[in-house]
Amino acid sequence: MYSINKIKFLLAFFLTIVSLTTHGQSNVFRVTLDAGHGAHDFGATYNGHVEKNINLAIVLKLGKLLEKNPKIDVIYTRKTDVFIDLIERANIANRADAHIFVSVHCNANKNTTADGTETYVMGMSKLASNLEAAKKENAVIKLEKNYEQKYEGFNPNSPESLTGMTLMQEEYLENSISLASKVQERFAALGKKVRGEGVKQAPFMVLHKSYMPRILIETGFVSNAVEGAILDSEEGQNDIAKAIYDAIISYKNENFGNGEIDTNERPSQKIIEKPAKDSALPVKPKEDTIKKTTTVKGSAVVIFKIQLAATVKKLELKPSNFKGLKNVAIVTGDKLYKYTYGETADYDEIKKQLDEVKSKGYTSAYIIAFKNGEKITVQDALK
Repeated sequence: MYSINKIKFLLAFFLTIVSLTTHGQSNVFRVTLDAGHGAHDFGATYNGHVEKNINLAIVLKLGKLLEKNPKIDVIYTRKTDVFIDLIERANIANRADAHIFVSVHCNANKNTTADGTETYVMGMSKLASNLEAAKKENAVIKLEKNYEQKYEGFNPNSPESLTGMTLMQEEYLENSISLASKVQERFAALGKKVRGEGVKQAPFMVLHKSYMPRILIETGFVSNAVEGAILDSEEGQNDIAKAIYDAIISYKNENFGNGEIDTNERPSQKIIEKPAKDSALPVKPKEDTIKKTTTVKGSAVVIFKIQLAATVKKLELKPSNFKGLKNVAIVTGDKLYKYTYGETADYDEIKKQLDEVKSKGYTSAYIIAFKNGEKITVQDALK
């Protein structure tokens, strides 16, 4: 029999361990990885290349890289060949209180010459290709039991249902675009084709239900004989996993630093439901939460710019190459040419300029900050 004092000691010891474990978990960067499809849901299949298997292989390789960092906790929606409902995939990320959600897929097209990568954030678009991509991925819900009730009458095959779907206009969109842009930059540096002019927006159900910065990556076309073989190879999967890993680490370091995570610094989790619009723009923060950057005596001036795009091929800095924008600058590095626009110490002014470049079609543009010529996080700049 245990004495009362010994029971009290064991209870106190147990509570201490729980407390330390909980604290430790709160100070790590949590990444939820989602391997699209699974089990009887094969995804796209061409020339013996099966999407569900490729997605899982890439995610496991990516997870293995991330797990080497003790400051990162990896959560998987699936680690084996099983079927997981779309809403449950999102709920896994929500329950884990993940900092980011990354869903990995492969693309396919009847035109077997189509190739390249695409990275999506949650949003509405009138582009037929974006809607078609969303319809294809959302069709998975028809394999789920009682999907009509579960998804409140949502019909993945109906364009009206897609365009009528409510859009979460919330603080996470800018972060989602930033993460997606980093993935595209890494793919471009790897020599992969990035389709379109930047990050795309489409109403993917799995992104709609996830309450954190979230992206969906189409790593390439299994319908393309050459690209399909690369996607289904160890080397190809390792390259893709490493590119996404580098993007995630860059995003983490830029937004949270390279040490332990201060959970108090995370974006608000308040979600505001608004009707869908043609393009997704973040909700404007309350006026008292954003202040103009001022110069304190003895401190360096913080400068804000807008990153427009990153390309492998160098573009001549003339307005006709940048939708009429003048005074575009270029930064080289990581086998990429990065193009920036604007330069001001006034955060309100750079936000106006961001609206301007987005109205010209640069929907994946985002704000970056510098101090003494060194890049810093926007969060640190605003402090």
